Amino acid sequence: MAVLDFFRPDPFVDVNVDEAAARRTLRDQIARLEQQLAETRFSAFPHTVLATDVPNAVPAPGPRLLGLAELEAQRDALQATLRDARAAHEHRGLVQEQNRMLLERMLLEPRKHKFARLHRSEVEMGGCGAYQVRPRLGLIGMLCGWWHVKLSSGCPLAT
Repeated sequence: MAVLDFFRPDPFVDVNVDEAAARRTLRDQIARLEQQLAETRFSAFPHTVLATDVPNAVPAPGPRLLGLAELEAQRDALQATLRDARAAHEHRGLVQEQNRMLLERMLLEPRKHKFARLHRSEVEMGGCGAYQVRPRLGLIGMLCGWWHVKLSSGCPLAT
């Protein structure tokens, strides 16, 4: 019986929760998460991922005060969105780094990367154009093994 008495709540302990402090803490957490999400999206500009967009809140019929459960749900949704946005941003960075390494290998050993093509946008160089490994002097260069990397002239003429 002594074990059961241990789990019984003490009648003299105040179990009331200070909801104002809890709301304030949750609002601070939500504000911090929104700031981090905005910074993550800004650092990924212009390659924002649409799948990480925050869903619009359902409008209420009038002004109201969010309960603790609603604030916690909003915070948890923002955490999930921030995690997804960071993962997408990190994945894009890894792909860009792999493309940069591929470009370096293409420039160092064009013979091993015959007809490989890499756009400048895939390497985050900006502008138009593409790097392509091509034979020098056409068919003669292909037969002789004369390969080089050629950068295309860029964007087509405006029409």
